Amino acid sequence: MQTWPGHAYPLGATYDGSGTNFALFSEIAERVELCLLDDDGTEQRVDVEEVDAHVWHVYLPGVGPGTRYGYRVHGPYDPANGHRCNPAKLLLDPYAKAIEGQVDGDESLYSYRFADAQDTAGDDADDGTDDEQAPPAAPPLNDDDSAAHTMLSVVVNPFFDWGHDRPPNRDYHDSVIYEAHVKGMTMRHPDVPEELRGTYAGMAHPAVIEHLTSLGVTAVELMPVHQFVNDPHLVDQGLSNYWGYNTIGFFAPHNGYAAFGTRGDQVMEFKSMVKALHEAGIEVILDVVYNHTAEGNHLGPTLSFRGIDNKAYYRLVDGDEAHYFDTTGTGNSLLMRSPHVLQLIMDSLRYWVTEMHVDGFRFDLASSLARQFHEVDRLSAFFDIVQQDPVISQVKLIAEPWDLGDGGYQVGGFPPMWTEWNGAYRDTVRDFWRGEPSTLPEFASRLTGSSDLYEHSGRKPIASINFVTAHDGFTLNDLVSYNEKHNEANGEGNNDGESHNRSWNCGVEGPTDDPEVLALRARQRRNFLTTLLLSQGVPMLSHGDEIARTQRGNNNGYCQDGELTWMDWSFLAEDGTEEPAEGEAGVGAGGTEERDERRALLDFARHLVWLRRDHPVLHRRRFFVGRDGGTGPDDLPDIEWLDITGSRMTQEDWDHSYARTVMVFLNGSAIPETDRRGEPIVDDSFLLLLNAHSEELEFTVPPEQYGQAWDVVLDTDGSLDASGALSPGDTLPVAGRSVVVLTRPPAS
Repeated sequence: MQTWPGHAYPLGATYDGSGTNFALFSEIAERVELCLLDDDGTEQRVDVEEVDAHVWHVYLPGVGPGTRYGYRVHGPYDPANGHRCNPAKLLLDPYAKAIEGQVDGDESLYSYRFADAQDTAGDDADDGTDDEQAPPAAPPLNDDDSAAHTMLSVVVNPFFDWGHDRPPNRDYHDSVIYEAHVKGMTMRHPDVPEELRGTYAGMAHPAVIEHLTSLGVTAVELMPVHQFVNDPHLVDQGLSNYWGYNTIGFFAPHNGYAAFGTRGDQVMEFKSMVKALHEAGIEVILDVVYNHTAEGNHLGPTLSFRGIDNKAYYRLVDGDEAHYFDTTGTGNSLLMRSPHVLQLIMDSLRYWVTEMHVDGFRFDLASSLARQFHEVDRLSAFFDIVQQDPVISQVKLIAEPWDLGDGGYQVGGFPPMWTEWNGAYRDTVRDFWRGEPSTLPEFASRLTGSSDLYEHSGRKPIASINFVTAHDGFTLNDLVSYNEKHNEANGEGNNDGESHNRSWNCGVEGPTDDPEVLALRARQRRNFLTTLLLSQGVPMLSHGDEIARTQRGNNNGYCQDGELTWMDWSFLAEDGTEEPAEGEAGVGAGGTEERDERRALLDFARHLVWLRRDHPVLHRRRFFVGRDGGTGPDDLPDIEWLDITGSRMTQEDWDHSYARTVMVFLNGSAIPETDRRGEPIVDDSFLLLLNAHSEELEFTVPPEQYGQAWDVVLDTDGSLDASGALSPGDTLPVAGRSVVVLTRPPAS
């Protein structure tokens, strides 16, 4: 084969229309072979002889898209000193833009014999120490060839007709985020053709997009779509890595979600999905996992990074470099002080923005990215380079602000340009609505944007990504239906998953036909949605919560790729021909009543989202200041806290441990913002009547200075007559555990 020297930049396989340039970083390598594989598995090896600054490179004329390839890296195999090169293992290109196949768990994927491994539990501690006895530092080398059992890198065609694609560029304060799983969203949708279900093309189907646009969401946050490994030990149990937090290819769309082929076709299909969502005005945010890789701990397979330059990519235990320092619970952590790791992450992020047109990222276990050494450092190199990057600094950056290491919980601790999943919001809102004592003061802070967490660093309410449920934990339906997790199907004796869920089953564990329990659960679902959508900050809905999706009490569906975790769209069937399976009912009743309730919940969610989007006072850019910050033109503060009699809350009212009711006045005439034309924003004013008490209570409409006439726009109990205006001094019965929202136009 004819070879040219090629170039050291860019890394990866780059097709230019005439041939392909291959470039691979390895500081420890003594020799590198580029391996091209035919359809029958025949392997052609090409010695890569050019090396510049530890980048091995070669150009192959005539080699183009669809070509499958890998690397064999010759170098030291010395685990005690952190080196694990093994040319018997065919390695993925860390910069591969498409990947074909999956691993099968064969022993040839590992650099040791299974019989030589005494520690089968692995290093799952976050302190880098072993849980059990470890195998010898350098067990006998397994030199079986892994080519027939591993994944293959694929050369892709970078050219794509984006047409007039434009990012929607939604401001944070206008955003409503919808966390979704590509496969789970579409596998059971009756209007999506079977061959497209569970794929990027299925996600782009008009029926799915219509659901999103009618709901009013502005962005989909896709659970991991970077190429991930389906763990063989799960497959052996009839399970799979459904969530996908097991990345091996940071540039490649996961091939399992491709409808039309996996030799680069998945790249085109992903781009087409992004283009379709953009045309509908929906941003695409990716949930990305840069804190670890799928190679696991010292007993994991050799798939890519480990065999290329283990010590340059992974954080090893100080003084014991045969083992990995782990703050992720997966066996390894990437070495965030390595310039090559930082380059890999930044190159990946830029690629997904510039070439794949995504609009932002949610960083899994983001605290790990801030660990240059042991501690979480908000001034770490990773944050510095993101801040300075002209591409990445301009997209949405969302941190999951914790990991499993010491000091890993960092809610409120990220730099100013970042937003965060607000775990404190989730916990407080759950506690408030299940009736925990002494939660009202903190609930008030969460409702108004969590200034106690974000204002000290100069951030605004948009720093708070508010959520009640997410992929990890109970669905909204299960949050109000189960006190305990029910994860038996995961095969771990119900020992996996979080045990402290802050959930309440409303009196019966799991499915029931009790009409009072069902009515209370329906009200609680609406209470959570109302609180979420009317809170300052950025709301995030978990896919299916708007239609009462259930996982039957399983709060850790990471390994469940089936009807347990897929969205159930059976309520769309008018004739009742698509009934849910027994015990699967999202609300517990089944049949026509269930379909009606799920449709009603969807309509309610739509109403809430559009109510929020139509009223700037419900999604302000700045924090409220209250009476200390001056008043609006109507001589009223921007926010006022009232008791059920319509009087201002006293300190004593806040301090009662049993305080579970409050009335919140939001002044639409005191918004310190202007529109795009520079005109002051004036909106309707709102009264939020929140009753987390178990009994119905009478609320009194506040004095006339707050408003002359109020209309009911929302009632989570559904019992109020919305006709006719309410006047100051009128009383309003608010059902136990419910929310009523009143509104009036500006006084002017």
